[in-house]
Amino acid sequence: MSDLEGLTRNLIKKGFSDHQIIERLVLEYHDYKDIDDNLAIQYAKAILEECQKSDINRVSNPFIKELLDINMAKVSVGKQGVGCRGSGDFFVHKLIAELSETEYKAYLAPTSLDDAGAVRLCDLQGEHFDENDLIIVSKMEGIHSRLSDFPFICGFHVTRACLRDLYVKGAKPISIMIDAHLGDDADVGKLFDFMAGISTISDLAKVPITAGSTLRIGGDMVIGNRLVGGVSAVGICDRILARRNISIGDRILMTEGAGGGTITTTAIYSGNHDVVKETLNIKFLEACKVILNSDYLGEIHAMCDVTNGGLRGDLYEINYEANCGVTIYEKEVKKLVNPNVLKLLDNVNVDYLGVSLDSLLIYCTKDVSNKIISDLEEYEIDCSEIGYVDDSNQIKMIYTKDKQESILPRFRESAYTKIKQEIGEEEPESKEQMENKIQMTASSAIMKRNKIIKYIKNQ
Repeated sequence: MSDLEGLTRNLIKKGFSDHQIIERLVLEYHDYKDIDDNLAIQYAKAILEECQKSDINRVSNPFIKELLDINMAKVSVGKQGVGCRGSGDFFVHKLIAELSETEYKAYLAPTSLDDAGAVRLCDLQGEHFDENDLIIVSKMEGIHSRLSDFPFICGFHVTRACLRDLYVKGAKPISIMIDAHLGDDADVGKLFDFMAGISTISDLAKVPITAGSTLRIGGDMVIGNRLVGGVSAVGICDRILARRNISIGDRILMTEGAGGGTITTTAIYSGNHDVVKETLNIKFLEACKVILNSDYLGEIHAMCDVTNGGLRGDLYEINYEANCGVTIYEKEVKKLVNPNVLKLLDNVNVDYLGVSLDSLLIYCTKDVSNKIISDLEEYEIDCSEIGYVDDSNQIKMIYTKDKQESILPRFRESAYTKIKQEIGEEEPESKEQMENKIQMTASSAIMKRNKIIKYIKNQ
């Protein structure tokens, strides 16, 4: 995919002449489109003209200039590891959560760093509902970026992941919504294959698709066949299984996992395509249904999924929100990982504790631990007690009788493709400096928001 607008602005910034920029854009067009030079030049000139006229350095009105300008952190999302589900990503997401905070508070807000968010009907100002105990839970899940060329499995896994984040909060999903963006040169069949993957989960989970949006990436300014977007879903419940409800002494159960989008990506891009079929199941969703329909739901304090960043990343985030620590038995965890998936990860040198396993974590009282395990076994879902909650504020992993250590998320999740392994998981030397710049930029964005709110209210 080629971002013609981004390329043009970058070349202008570097001092390239108009002629040089047009020549470069023509080359980009010929990479993707079967058009002659005259038409390519015509398109290239139009792009150059738009980029020049929209340059905010030409704006004289200081209010408009501030409105359109970006206070740059001078730290790229790639360098910071945004989206890579490690400590670099967690730092940025805490700031995003702060930016999400407004005067009107959610019952379960982004600052909770939980799987989904929620509002209570009784908290809606000026509205009157009879169902005052009803809680609306919502979730937005982005597609796995490396599955753009495999749209069916991409749609399948993003939808399954979205629904599982509702289930772990104790909600029954009632609606699925879709946001699909395709590059200008993507075949329409790619969209249909994506929708087929989504509707497969919709059918199996018995949750209807209710709305959506389909757009081109960047309109005419981006060429190529990339697919990006996401799936959102809404659910209802009368009690939230939030991480903040976790108590010292809780037992931690984990169900079997064969992974989702990440494991599929690892399998495809390492040439181990057969492993993809291991991920084709809805055991996670079935396990949640069993638990939510049980008579011991009140003994379950929280649930979550082992997602990107892996168990080491999820436990870190959970401990942060619940203000607790955990002791985990690695032997119990390892036996719950699908053997073919575990073999794949071992063969490509990927730490299984740092990637999504599509396993369910259950925080419950000691009294119901064995009952949950036996109930799930009746549905042929393996589940074991892998540890317990303590007050250490650490993640202690027991490997053997003589070996235990505290584990933390790395700067990035486990490198599960060759290119990720080349880039590495190591923390950059300039981490503290980068974080200071990012913090300042986030603060500036809040100031800008407050200024615009004040301006609009004063109209």
